[in-house]
Amino acid sequence: MGGCLSKKTDGTSSDINLNAADMATELRSYEAACKLDSDLQSFGTTLQARTNQVINTLAVGVEVRSLSFDSLKQVTECLLEMNQEVVKVILDCKKDIWKSQELFELVEEYFDNSLKTLDLCTALQKCLKRAKDSQLLIHAALQKFEEETGSGENRYTRTLQELKSFKDAGDPFTEEFIQIYQSVYNQQILMFEKLQLRKSKFDKKLKQIRTWRKVSFIIFVVTVASVLICSVVAAAVASPHVAAALAAVTAIPIGSMGKWIDSLMKNYENVLKGHKEVTISMVVGSYVAIKDLDNIRVLVNRLEVEIESLQENVDFAIEEEEAVKVAIEEIKKKLGVFMKNVKDLGAQADTCSRDIIRARTVVLQKIVKLPHS
Repeated sequence: MGGCLSKKTDGTSSDINLNAADMATELRSYEAACKLDSDLQSFGTTLQARTNQVINTLAVGVEVRSLSFDSLKQVTECLLEMNQEVVKVILDCKKDIWKSQELFELVEEYFDNSLKTLDLCTALQKCLKRAKDSQLLIHAALQKFEEETGSGENRYTRTLQELKSFKDAGDPFTEEFIQIYQSVYNQQILMFEKLQLRKSKFDKKLKQIRTWRKVSFIIFVVTVASVLICSVVAAAVASPHVAAALAAVTAIPIGSMGKWIDSLMKNYENVLKGHKEVTISMVVGSYVAIKDLDNIRVLVNRLEVEIESLQENVDFAIEEEEAVKVAIEEIKKKLGVFMKNVKDLGAQADTCSRDIIRARTVVLQKIVKLPHS
């Protein structure tokens, strides 16, 4: 870590040394990290205050070459408190690894919304079937018109009958469908906003993934402070055994804990990246679904305008029998656009269904590939 402990047991003194060059490098890195990390800065301030307090207490003991029981007790408590701060940071990091309940709930909500969107596509297909039935009624009316025109009839009874059937069929897009659409659309918008927020959280966490470095810094400065205190204690009591014992305590985190922390932080980063990938796949899926729904709304509105226009012509033909020929000519002009809009809307409904299914598959694949946390 940049610091090493050594001891001499000559019976009169004890020297505890740190590699000066390594320590200087670590301290510079630590100071730079403090400027960027408020938590690390707060920890360092607290540590410095505790260390100064202990050293000031020990200063009297150094002058008289002796230490009181209370002074030794304060040394012990300080070392324990500093190690507890290290434990707190580590446990907070470890605890954060398992904070995936929110993501789990978002995944559940995402799949629930996707199913509702598929149900909407099914409802849309039913509306399109009614629209196609209306289209057949128009075709039937045109056929009857040609037959009655060819036979010399002027009243167009059968033509008007088919036109009345078209009018009675009404708008293929029921109020229930409109409500379902609006509900699904609102849910998708809300889902997208939630996922964007969650993604932002992951971005922030990954930018701060240098938490492992923070932990390393904390262990380093705790060790430096501990060694400093041990040096004062050793000078005060002139006992190599006391100094060696205190130094041994401070050396513990450097070895076994260092490797565990490094492994923990790597695992933390991998889990975060995996969760972010799942979230991104859901963000993309929601975005595509919203765009598909927007296209559906545009096409539905366009088709409803065409249907309304056809119904106006039908009303004109029914109310003014003499105007049947004029109305039929207008209907012929509009029928092509009507048929194209029905076809386009059907294709968009199929596209939406495929996009939803594809997005669900991608999300599931991302979940399967998640690293074990």
